Amino acid sequence: MDMLWSGWGDPAKAAPLPDAVTGLLRDLLGVTPREGGPTTLDAVEPPAPALTGKAYDALRAAVAAPDGLRDDAESRTRHTRGKSTPDLLRIRAGEVRTAPAAVLLPADHDEVLAVLRACAEHGVAAVPFGGGTSVVGGLAPATERPFVALDLRRLDGLLAVDEVSRTATLQPGLRGPRCEELLNARGWTLGHFPQSFEWASVGGFAAARSSGQASAGYGRFDEMVLGLTVATPEGTLETGRAPRSAAGPDLRQLVLGSEGALGVITAVTVRIRPLPARRIYEGWRFASFEAGTAALRRLAQDGPRPTVLRLSDETETFVGLAQPDAIGSGGLPQNPGCAAVVGYEGTEEETAARRAAVHEVLRACGGEFTGEEPGDRWAHGRYDAPYLRDALLDAGAFAETLETAAFWSALPGLHAAVRDALTRTLTEAGTPPLVMCHISHTYENGASLYFTVVSAQGEDPVAHWEPAKRAANDAILAAGGTISHHHGVGTDHRDWYVRETGPLGIRMLQAVKAEIDPSGVLNPGVLLPVR
Repeated sequence: MDMLWSGWGDPAKAAPLPDAVTGLLRDLLGVTPREGGPTTLDAVEPPAPALTGKAYDALRAAVAAPDGLRDDAESRTRHTRGKSTPDLLRIRAGEVRTAPAAVLLPADHDEVLAVLRACAEHGVAAVPFGGGTSVVGGLAPATERPFVALDLRRLDGLLAVDEVSRTATLQPGLRGPRCEELLNARGWTLGHFPQSFEWASVGGFAAARSSGQASAGYGRFDEMVLGLTVATPEGTLETGRAPRSAAGPDLRQLVLGSEGALGVITAVTVRIRPLPARRIYEGWRFASFEAGTAALRRLAQDGPRPTVLRLSDETETFVGLAQPDAIGSGGLPQNPGCAAVVGYEGTEEETAARRAAVHEVLRACGGEFTGEEPGDRWAHGRYDAPYLRDALLDAGAFAETLETAAFWSALPGLHAAVRDALTRTLTEAGTPPLVMCHISHTYENGASLYFTVVSAQGEDPVAHWEPAKRAANDAILAAGGTISHHHGVGTDHRDWYVRETGPLGIRMLQAVKAEIDPSGVLNPGVLLPVR
């Protein structure tokens, strides 16, 4: 099944906001419905494909399947941009000027190589396309040359499982659910469950340094990767012949997070874990975000570490506690504090022992146990937030997310700086926002912050968001945060990534790109400035 072209996920799961919520949005934020609905797919008309005859013939010859090259309007529209709110607002308005000239569907590594060589020969850019879930402009190359979307859905196999070493080799087009299905059938799990899990692909996990909701227990995706096969216009790169090595710099880490700018990942070898016999999720409450953050830091630094560990700030807790038919009814607690979700996975004995030890720590930190129901509710709806975003857009609200990470000592200042930047710029624009935040991933030395902002759309929703996004990005760097913890760089963050990395670091990466992609066809302008 293809994802909804003008929104997120499965169209059958989309649902409008309850009247109580739309009323609250109107009363608190001044949200009013916009006239007319999204453009229909059959009404969208991408520009005529801009491939020369020789380029078209070379690309067509690179893939064997009869439908290996598609340049019809629907295929090109479905591969236009990603799923950020500005992306969706543009495509809902029928703006597809940046549609790819064609969609290529290679069936194996050799066909990916052939496509990249044809692109280099004929000056056509190539944008790898996995699940299409980028929310930072990762599918919107900054280039005037024609480009093709390199859709990897046909590379969707489980190539090997080494049960002795506990590794699996996966193809990049595997989506999260299918990957788990194949591993679970053999008694294993990858343990990687980002919010985009239902639609994102293994290749995308690697290319964007994804982090799943169970990262406290399983680690980030880049920590799971043991080996990579990468296709470039100059040939094949194979990395990772041992779990760890002192044989020079680790080229796996160069490819991870490169977002297609340094090659197209065609196979990923990952470590796997036994399928857990028990999964338990539960809720906790803290008096303040400061108190809850201190409790999470104690677990992250001194243990025991749960599998899932998340903490919402006061605003997000208040909104998250609301049942749709209770919002604004006066039945909500006046001081809800800050809610945390804690989860445990493993054997029956392991989860019971770890849970008891975690309870002891959290109670000592002032936490109040609120039972399994909040955890179960979170687990049941853990992939639903993007559908809520679509419903908010339908109702005339603007809703977007952004994330960052920092060391523990910088976290309070970072939280305040980003919240204040968003509130100030959107209020000055006449659309005062609701800004929510949670800690989504924890480490011994720091944690990530994930912000959600909701406001009225304004006259021009995309133009309305751009100053706020720039202000938030500036605030992140000024407060000591990284421009992205797990969403990636893309065109949305590229200029701030340049500032974060520094001139010498960027020149080093550009030198690597010049060697493996001398024609500059790999996702130009998405990670690095175009030279």
